Amino acid sequence: MKIHTEAVQFKADQKLHEFIEKKMEKLTSHFDRIINVDVKLRLENSGQVKDKVAEIQLHVPGQTLFAKETTKAFEQSIDSAVDNLRRQLSKYKEKLRPHAEA
Repeated sequence: MKIHTEAVQFKADQKLHEFIEKKMEKLTSHFDRIINVDVKLRLENSGQVKDKVAEIQLHVPGQTLFAKETTKAFEQSIDSAVDNLRRQLSKYKEKLRPHAEA
């Protein structure tokens, strides 16, 4: 699985990159056929506070799963997006399973 991280208008530090990699590796325990992951991090200006936006595209055979979360910290945004993707992966796996014949 390839992980591509893009930080828009800022430089992401090594700790943040490691955090993202660790979270993506955990997703492979749920589904091992993930092709690649695109993570886009950006700052969104809304008044006084800059919100941290994490957008994650997960490429699996035949489909692309997507999650976008906005919080006050990148770690929180990534955590929420990964939880969302975990649910999407579960649904995707259910569709892949052959239905039991009655």
